[in-house]
Amino acid sequence: MSVISNSRTAHTTNSESAKNNDLVMIDLSYIRESPLDNELKPSPYFRWKRVVDFVLAAILLVPGIPIIGLLVILVRLTSPGPGIFRQLRVGKDGKTFRMYKIRTMTRDAEDRTGVVWAQVNDSRVTWIGRVLRKLHLDEFPQLFNVLNGEMSLIGPRPERPEFVHVLAKEIPGYLDRLAVLPGITGLAQINLEPDTDLDSVRCKLVLDLDYIRNAGLLLDARMFVCTFIRLLGFSGDCAMRIMRLHREVPDNGSPEAADGSSVQLPHTTATPVSIANRADQVHGGQECLARSRANLDTPAQTKPR
Repeated sequence: MSVISNSRTAHTTNSESAKNNDLVMIDLSYIRESPLDNELKPSPYFRWKRVVDFVLAAILLVPGIPIIGLLVILVRLTSPGPGIFRQLRVGKDGKTFRMYKIRTMTRDAEDRTGVVWAQVNDSRVTWIGRVLRKLHLDEFPQLFNVLNGEMSLIGPRPERPEFVHVLAKEIPGYLDRLAVLPGITGLAQINLEPDTDLDSVRCKLVLDLDYIRNAGLLLDARMFVCTFIRLLGFSGDCAMRIMRLHREVPDNGSPEAADGSSVQLPHTTATPVSIANRADQVHGGQECLARSRANLDTPAQTKPR
């Protein structure tokens, strides 16, 4: 499936964008095709996965709504600003949507920094926000995105439009992850730390494509239970090993997937690229592999996003 081809028919003018409150199909037609575009074959499970997502999200919102209400009050009492944070993200086939989260950063956090990835010990995160992120409670409002058909419980994490345009040009096959609905959590988020540069994105893309090809009800159930185990205070490394979700990336760059098949590690020959006024050097595949193994062999220190 070629997501780029689909987006070529979805170019939206500024006037149309205004009418739709800026929720549009982003124009990615200028981005080159990659060798992976026509090779990706999503699992047949995605044909009926939406039913599973809707039922589970509705059930989880029964206890989830009171929890969300309490968290909103707690956030508003401890720092100025709204309790619910909305942010534009890119979903299936390049369509944008508003993703909901409990606010964990200070109000107007990007006024000084611009659009940047969150960092370890980010000074913009409030003290209560650090607790919510550690327990993954800030993601609860995304259950409403699942009910709306904008997200799935399990899948590749949705990225911001500002990053997608750059990442799609620099990392071959990056747009293939838009072939399915983005998720609240996913195989890449369970195994790896938050994105900090192009190299970390390339590592996560490997596991995103692994999931898209091999997704199934049993794999989703294991990841769902893994997330619950982490909510109980277990480390991410411990939880993923209990549920057998640990993924290795061998030196040949073809990590073993859920069905024993291999997923090719995307490479790029790009020179340094600027993302939101930050220059991130594109490194070689070996550093990516080393980082993957290091992250998989030690407990996660920061929250997967």
